[in-house]
Amino acid sequence: MTWQFTLTGLLIGSIVGLTGMGGGSLMTPILVIVFGFKPTYAVGTDIVHGAIFKTFGAIRHRRLGTVHGHLTLWMFLGSGPLSLAGVGVATLIKHHYGDSAQSIESYAVGAALVAGGIGFLAKSFIKRGVKPDDRPFILTGRDKIIAVIIGAVFGFVVGLTSVGSGTFFGLVMVLVYPLTMPKIVGTDIFHAAALLWVAGIGHLVSGNVDLHATAWLLTGSIPGVLISSRFTVRLPDVVLRIALGTILLLSGIKLLKAPGSSWILLAGLIALGIGLAAYGLRAWLARPRSVEPQRA
Repeated sequence: MTWQFTLTGLLIGSIVGLTGMGGGSLMTPILVIVFGFKPTYAVGTDIVHGAIFKTFGAIRHRRLGTVHGHLTLWMFLGSGPLSLAGVGVATLIKHHYGDSAQSIESYAVGAALVAGGIGFLAKSFIKRGVKPDDRPFILTGRDKIIAVIIGAVFGFVVGLTSVGSGTFFGLVMVLVYPLTMPKIVGTDIFHAAALLWVAGIGHLVSGNVDLHATAWLLTGSIPGVLISSRFTVRLPDVVLRIALGTILLLSGIKLLKAPGSSWILLAGLIALGIGLAAYGLRAWLARPRSVEPQRA
């Protein structure tokens, strides 16, 4: 497979470029459910792809001045080392549990996706702590300790499952730190890029990465994000987050192998498609209509 990976990368890149969300969490379930990857290799491939891919966004946000450098550093002090611990646990599972290792990893990824989907939905409605202005935010000693703990907990989850490099950290920053939304997004992406490089190198050393798939994914995702970022999607943030959060939940249920998960996934995607189509139709009917000039 080559063009299929490129097309998938283009889809993920376009979603991120248009909406600024959802790319990383969607890649692992696509690799497992659509392409039949073993979960361990899907996680490693996703993380290396995300490290390269998100670096472009990180550089852009740094230039825009939307990155809180000190907060990024303190979170990374926890997330960097613990992401390697997550990689180590994934590798131990692969080597010590033989054929059952992939089932264990699949359940871990599924649980992370369900949690990530819930987090995505929560981010749609929780705005507590978001500042309306860009006054400097100076970290206290307590803020630094919390940042390290946040990094350690979710860094381990990212190293093990590849899920949450953006979702979990962004949600917690909204709840804990008084930053503007652009600063939260910029800090989130910059930290995610640094974290994924560390975890990605760990997975490369452990042999958990399909470099062929990674290369072809990047041939689609990089042009996709660069081209689509020039446009703005008309769907509101809340609608997009609900849609992507629902997809993550459904994918997690599928990987957890819940009873009737295939039917739940199919029914959920059909319901989501109908809901988005209905919203689009309603918005189209409600659009302002131009009045044609009357002829004399």
